Amino acid sequence: YAGKLLRLLEQLGIEDDTAVMISADHGETLGELNIYCDHQTADEYTTHIPLILKWPGLAAGRQRGLHYQIDVTATLLELLGQKVPDSWDGQSFASALQSGADIGRDHLVLSQGAWTCQRGVRFEDFILMSTLHDGYHLFDDVMLFDLRQDPFEQHNLAQARADVSLRGLTLLSQ
Repeated sequence: YAGKLLRLLEQLGIEDDTAVMISADHGETLGELNIYCDHQTADEYTTHIPLILKWPGLAAGRQRGLHYQIDVTATLLELLGQKVPDSWDGQSFASALQSGADIGRDHLVLSQGAWTCQRGVRFEDFILMSTLHDGYHLFDDVMLFDLRQDPFEQHNLAQARADVSLRGLTLLSQ
């Protein structure tokens, strides 16, 4: 449907003057952590929220920077030439979109409380999850995954990479 919409905007001759944003409220696991078609963990695939933004004057490209959903509103304000209120926690990433630079926050703190109770932190190529209640899935108390080497979160490195686990737990506690 997104393609149909973009083609219609082109046919109408207004594609260069129209902003289009497609997003969601959460991602979905497709076997990660042995969870299928649900969103009950604080892992990469549940918390990685898709965002497609077509904006007049911005070149097409793919961004991998770490951002919160609250950053999207701040970004839209800045793209509209408005000032982001100082009282907002959201941080605009408009300059990254305008320059094509793939930058974002150093880390994101994640949370899940549907069937499980987990807190997580996404940093560098890692995600660390601290499980407070496993929703009867028998998750380890602390799980660490190298998303570059293990994108499907199959090999918990928490003990083998205690140094990285400690960094993640420190970020989470702060």
